[in-house]
Amino acid sequence: MADTDHDLPREAVTIAPAGAIPPARMALLFMVMLVTAAGNTAMQSVMPSIGTALKVDDVWISLAYSWSALLWVVCAPFWARRSDKRGRKAMMALGLAGFITSFLLCGAALWAGLAGWLSALWTLVAFAAARSLYGGFGSAAPPAVQAYVASRTPRSERTQALSLIASSFGLGTVIGPALAPLMVVPFLGLGLTGPFICFAAIGVIALILLRWRLPNDEPQYAARGQAVAYSSGSGAPVDPQETPDTDETGQPPRLSWRDPRLRPWVFAGLIGGHAQAMVLGIAGFLVLDRLGLRDTPAEGAGPVGLVLMSGAIATLLAQWGLIPRFDLGPRAATLWGIATAAFGTVVLAVAGDLHLIALGYAIASLGFGLFRPGTTAGTSLAVTRAEQGQASGIVASLAGASYIYAPALGVWLYGHSDWLGFGLIVALCAIVLVHGWFKLQADRDLTKDQS
Repeated sequence: MADTDHDLPREAVTIAPAGAIPPARMALLFMVMLVTAAGNTAMQSVMPSIGTALKVDDVWISLAYSWSALLWVVCAPFWARRSDKRGRKAMMALGLAGFITSFLLCGAALWAGLAGWLSALWTLVAFAAARSLYGGFGSAAPPAVQAYVASRTPRSERTQALSLIASSFGLGTVIGPALAPLMVVPFLGLGLTGPFICFAAIGVIALILLRWRLPNDEPQYAARGQAVAYSSGSGAPVDPQETPDTDETGQPPRLSWRDPRLRPWVFAGLIGGHAQAMVLGIAGFLVLDRLGLRDTPAEGAGPVGLVLMSGAIATLLAQWGLIPRFDLGPRAATLWGIATAAFGTVVLAVAGDLHLIALGYAIASLGFGLFRPGTTAGTSLAVTRAEQGQASGIVASLAGASYIYAPALGVWLYGHSDWLGFGLIVALCAIVLVHGWFKLQADRDLTKDQS
């Protein structure tokens, strides 16, 4: 079977041929992730200034994301399973629609607060409610994109393929902070809420292109019965590891976070993800404090954006340069990444000027740029091809779980003592490093193609 435009039932095809995703289609998938990443980092670059303008404590700004993150944890696995039945394209479109609606309503709530129409309390309540649309519906897109790529990529190439998709987030985090200060415009009194409206408009364009250019992949009939052996398009026999037992509906069994195959990768991804979320949560407020910009919050968007851009460029270096150049497998990327992130966090903790803050954040981001694709690829390779939808849901859920309380906890600890906040981050990285050294499966076993 050479046609992979459809997520066909497992009776018809069991494994996708190598190199099955054309460049134009990969560009569309890249765009979906890029737009949401750029929008979210643009938001993160202006929110510290918005919070200061509203005279709200830093920790409450961080907590405003928590409800959305909790919804992401709950909803991402549901949408991932849904994508197995309704198709990946439908879930990508739903995720973009959630992103667009959320950004429009978030921008409107913050604009009303900054204009004095709402109190600071009700502004944050309205913002959190609007943000929950992203957690509830925006969580449909990333697992669908990951499952689309993973199910069409051979095992030996999956780390690099998923790294490419992950790098769309990295590129987005360069573009978002770079564009955010340009979108802070006086037109119609938008001011600091301009990035929300602008990225909602960009999301509409992305949704139109996705609907127009990505082939429909809805399953054409229900899968029933036990899957039979079927040769891949290359003529190679099917990997027996890629054909799991099925239930009475012909679907693979429900995949759990506690599955022994996934447990080491889930632990590493969850603990390391909390460290990453804390660094991101603290960074913007660190810039305002150490550059003395608390009294002029509107001037903070530029320096915060510059620091976030430095981290994003370092992330791209990891995902576009280091992983393919050194052919890093999941375990190597995870361990080298988390060790580098710990070192960058130490540099960030002692930084006193913009240059050193940007350098420390860049080193930490370089590490997390290796760590994230490593744990994502490890999770994907630990299970069968038919379980990729569920595995991608678990990965997306882990990413959301890291942002339920970790940014607020990091900011709260940082507000009491710099060393409490940064010390916890380094400790979490050390836990992942020790755990990964002893528990993560060797790359040569994970990445080899079976025959």
